Amino acid sequence: MTSDQPLIVQGVDTLLLEVASPRFEEARSRLLAFAELIKAPEHVHTYRMTALSIWNARSAGVTVDGIIGTLHEFSRYPVPDATLVEIRTHASRFGKLRLLAGDHGLVLESRDDESLEIARRNRDVSKWLGDRTGRRTFQVDAERRGLLKLALVRAGFPPDDEAGYTAGAPLAFALRDTTRAGLPFRLRDYQNEAARAFEDVRHSAGGSGVIVLPCGAGKTIVGLACMHALQTTTLILCTSVTAAKQWIAETLDKTTLTEELIGIYAGPQRALRPLTVATYQMLTHRSRSDEPLVNLEVFDRADWGLIIYDEVHLLPAPVFQITAALQARRRLGLTATLVREDGLEEDVFALIGPKKAEVPWRELERQGWVATAHCTEMRLPLPPPLRMEYAAASPRQQFPIAAQSPDKRALVRALLSLHRDDRILVMAMYVDQIKGLADALDMPVLTGASSQKRRDALFQAFRDGQIRCLAVSKIGSLAIDLPDANVAVQISGTFGSRQEEAQRLGRILRPKRDGTQAHFYSLVSAATVEQEFAMNRQRFLCEQGYEYAIADAPDAERVTTASVAEAIADAGGTVPGRPA
Repeated sequence: MTSDQPLIVQGVDTLLLEVASPRFEEARSRLLAFAELIKAPEHVHTYRMTALSIWNARSAGVTVDGIIGTLHEFSRYPVPDATLVEIRTHASRFGKLRLLAGDHGLVLESRDDESLEIARRNRDVSKWLGDRTGRRTFQVDAERRGLLKLALVRAGFPPDDEAGYTAGAPLAFALRDTTRAGLPFRLRDYQNEAARAFEDVRHSAGGSGVIVLPCGAGKTIVGLACMHALQTTTLILCTSVTAAKQWIAETLDKTTLTEELIGIYAGPQRALRPLTVATYQMLTHRSRSDEPLVNLEVFDRADWGLIIYDEVHLLPAPVFQITAALQARRRLGLTATLVREDGLEEDVFALIGPKKAEVPWRELERQGWVATAHCTEMRLPLPPPLRMEYAAASPRQQFPIAAQSPDKRALVRALLSLHRDDRILVMAMYVDQIKGLADALDMPVLTGASSQKRRDALFQAFRDGQIRCLAVSKIGSLAIDLPDANVAVQISGTFGSRQEEAQRLGRILRPKRDGTQAHFYSLVSAATVEQEFAMNRQRFLCEQGYEYAIADAPDAERVTTASVAEAIADAGGTVPGRPA
């Protein structure tokens, strides 16, 4: 027993970490490798380990002894024996089964008799197995490779896929030493390490998996490095036309690939080239539900050696189904967080691949690769006319009432004044809310209905400094490259979405040339369901080491720039122009 240690291990699903402990930061950083944060109240954070979190840790190079050693090192009391047994059981199943290329297709092989027998008896696994070819082997139809892997993961036996991949047509190019603008360019150490972890030519299962890096840390650059290592035709799938154009711009800027070799397959532009960038929407588009996926058939005929899934944590369900049939091609997932609110993290693991590399957000902040960010949750009371309406509403109706409180408008106005010299993004879930706010505060606005031409024009105007404030709906959460943005004001979010919170903070994390710090504000109606959802939204960022100052906003009639600054300072937050 060591009374000054911060961790109490009650079981794999309950690890309690004391915030006030001098070793809290160190323990939190170590737990991040194999556990996930469940609750983050002020004094004690609750973590849990799952089979998936342990498998991802093992895939990223964390040993079982490393996991158990961390628990022993930081635990205040002896770690329960049952917990150690469960950790070892989950970890031992990682790679017990493997898929191999056989003489007549694929083979599922087990390293022992017991694992294969347990997996075989699972109804969802057995239907994808062919004939038994040996004591520890089964024949597998190559077209069922992905479906079998998914069933095995869900059954608790994640297989090593060592069956190999289609090489794809060659695509020779080099990474530049200088960008088109003449600036020096080279991979950062962590980008190099991530690309090497993905390629992993020493292991036949290398070449498919997920790389997790913070927004602003250069995930696109890592993707280019992986392409360079493989030198093969590549399909890049991303969330929007804006993201597709950014991929192409980065490719032309950082590699020797020319425009003739790069195609964009999105909207009216449908050019299939050795390097093709397409949107998820184009991959799954069809006019009617009973029509075939025409674009998928076009993509499938091409000889790709690599498929890159940008923002893989947002992969739509239909793309999972398509990906199950693409297991013969190397697959790279790029994301800032593997968190999915729909619980499909296992599908990412099975069909895209396990986590190959992850760098904590705060670690890159300490190294200066992402901006230092200060997070503040500003709680404001519901205006009196809405309180009775809120109280009488159903649970489903209460959230939009609270999230769209009209008193948030005065608070936004004050924050814009407080950050009058900064570059600000105002973000919201509700289109009418963000449009009304933009009209009232005379700022340009972008929503899902905005044309691509208007999006491109306003994003460029923001980059050029012609506008300093931009209001965006949910489209602003993803894949917009606005390196000078250093303030984000979130006036409503998608319920308790942790991934959205992380993505929105990520919009302002690119390091600033003048060292300016980033500020993230979340405006929340106090004592409502929105406040409860806000706690869940913040969970991933708290896990990464970010803390939210909780400020009580002044009543609407007393909101001024000075009163808002005082509220932030009183909560321990950072006010621009004042010492931190």
